[in-house]
Amino acid sequence: MTHAALRESICRFGESMFSRGLTMGSSGNISVKLDDGGWLVTPTNASLGHLNPETLSLLDAKGNHISGDAPTKEVPLHTAMYESVERCSAIVHLHSCHSVAVSMLPETNPENAIPPLTAYYVMRVGKTALVPYHIPGDPKVGDAIRGLAGKYTSVLLANHGPVVAGKSLEAAVYATEELEETAKLHLMTRGLNPRALSAEQIAELERF
Repeated sequence: MTHAALRESICRFGESMFSRGLTMGSSGNISVKLDDGGWLVTPTNASLGHLNPETLSLLDAKGNHISGDAPTKEVPLHTAMYESVERCSAIVHLHSCHSVAVSMLPETNPENAIPPLTAYYVMRVGKTALVPYHIPGDPKVGDAIRGLAGKYTSVLLANHGPVVAGKSLEAAVYATEELEETAKLHLMTRGLNPRALSAEQIAELERF
């Protein structure tokens, strides 16, 4: 896909997620890795619902700002995900309501933050880790993500929001949406002893 097409895709997916209430105001950010190792990322203080393809931030392989508006302050967490997750080509970070709510519950399991309630959660997301709270933009959040050693493509930042990596922008967006819907289901059925997928059912799905 050309740079121009990638820029258009970032804006299109950003507007779609914003219009459906998955993130609000100027929260959330998206990045896509380029063939030369650099990446495109949404600018700081930019609304995902009103992105301009021409002003997206372009960074080189070392994370240096090359052109476009100033990049999001969350560059450290994107950098950490790209360094940690194999075959990662895109990252979505939102402040989606239900995912944030799950990140705040005292009983949330840091190694498996959301139970395997649906087949598509298992296939598109797998497992989600929970990392401790850090102030937005703090480089230490990158260290926390690196500490997961690439075992997760989906991470909840406590009291902040999800960070999801994918082999493509489309895959990252779809996984983020699946994560949010499963977080919603988890909250809706909390305390009702819902029937999660069994280990055998999960193993069967992981073969797809």
